[in-house]
Amino acid sequence: YQGVAEGQWYRLVTSTFLHQEVWHIAFNMLGLWWLGGPLEAALGRARYLALYLLSGLAGSALTYLIADPAQGTLGASGSVFGLLGATAVLMRRMNYDMRPVIALLVVNLIFTFNPWGGIAWQAHVGGLIAGALIAIAMVHPPRERRKLVQYGACALVFVAVLAVVLVRTAAL
Repeated sequence: YQGVAEGQWYRLVTSTFLHQEVWHIAFNMLGLWWLGGPLEAALGRARYLALYLLSGLAGSALTYLIADPAQGTLGASGSVFGLLGATAVLMRRMNYDMRPVIALLVVNLIFTFNPWGGIAWQAHVGGLIAGALIAIAMVHPPRERRKLVQYGACALVFVAVLAVVLVRTAAL
């Protein structure tokens, strides 16, 4: 993320679409396949896209804030973890059995915080938090202010990400 501090902000987005290892893209695509379709059907294409992109951006921002500036990271993991957080919120809202999504979350968090390293846990946590917060706004808004709450939540997450990036850039 050294380039971000030099004005190459696009790296915060492009890093979420690149992968270094075959297993990395395979697991991310598997997560996208399992979680993406049902979420897009429930939220609609525009809301789903906002959720996906903002989760990835939040993961990149938290990595930029916390990780070593010389540490490079790649992958859609922040976005996929955002989908996982949103799935948990949606399943809870619909009173579905939470055990499968909790099990999936626990297994993924075990891999995230494994002793072998090599995984940007910050991207996972940032995406998970952003995805859950955005999903809460998308599935729990009052009917009379639904769009305002949904767009407002996305805007707030974007502003928070922007603030984190500006603060970190100023510190470097």
